[in-house]
Amino acid sequence: MIHINRPPKSRNPQSLNPINSLQNPSFPQSRMPSFLSKSFLRLPPKSLLFPMSTVAAAKSRLRGVVFDMDGTLTVPVIDFAAMYKAVLGDVEYKRIKAENPSGIDILHHIESWTPEKQQEAYKIIADFEKQGLDRLQIMPGAAELCGFLDAKKIRRGLITRNVKDAVDLFHQRFGMMFSPALSREFRPYKPNPAPLLHICSTWDVQPNEVMMVGDSLKDDVACGKNAGALTCLLDEKGRYGSQDFSNLDLTPDFKVSSLIEVHSLLKSDFDLTP
Repeated sequence: MIHINRPPKSRNPQSLNPINSLQNPSFPQSRMPSFLSKSFLRLPPKSLLFPMSTVAAAKSRLRGVVFDMDGTLTVPVIDFAAMYKAVLGDVEYKRIKAENPSGIDILHHIESWTPEKQQEAYKIIADFEKQGLDRLQIMPGAAELCGFLDAKKIRRGLITRNVKDAVDLFHQRFGMMFSPALSREFRPYKPNPAPLLHICSTWDVQPNEVMMVGDSLKDDVACGKNAGALTCLLDEKGRYGSQDFSNLDLTPDFKVSSLIEVHSLLKSDFDLTP
């Protein structure tokens, strides 16, 4: 894979305080590590690109990694298009999809509905999620990556828009514990930075010492960016390109195609001192 470097951006000192970040609507961008391996893609900035020889080899310190669950730690099994159609109806689904080419945020969309209509929608969503739990599979490389983080004494947390029952089943079935593990019962949920800032506060670490790893640009990367953390987009099938980043004004710090590449990235490019 190609690797491209850019100089780190300056940070707002207020971003180092989770409480300040929640109160400030203008969230800073996170500091980027400056040395890259050949096993993953470092995404180009909008400004001029800098050659490898001009960048120092110092490694940024990383003290924690926070993961999305569905599509990141577990193989994606939920048919989201079918779920959205079941909740919205075919006509409304097509209209909303046309207005939101980067993806539909069904949870935020139904928040404006009446309580009775919301209850019906949540029941449909829960039914689809339960079907997904029956077919739950671990993502290749997840166990090895978690073992590596444990060996390095690097904290690992989880943020999902799925329900707590799904997180509990994940923990029980695969024997991997994430703490904190925040489900959608924690409000506000992704892409709001609140859950990630809560984890940073619980760990007593700064957001720029944490990486958010997930398969959604508009949820996971947005959450990480808004919190001032490093972001890694897991894009197994090449769904995302520069146009998507431009449309949402969101560019992840790293883009990989597997958790195995995340493992290589952390091993070669970060100071993993606990």
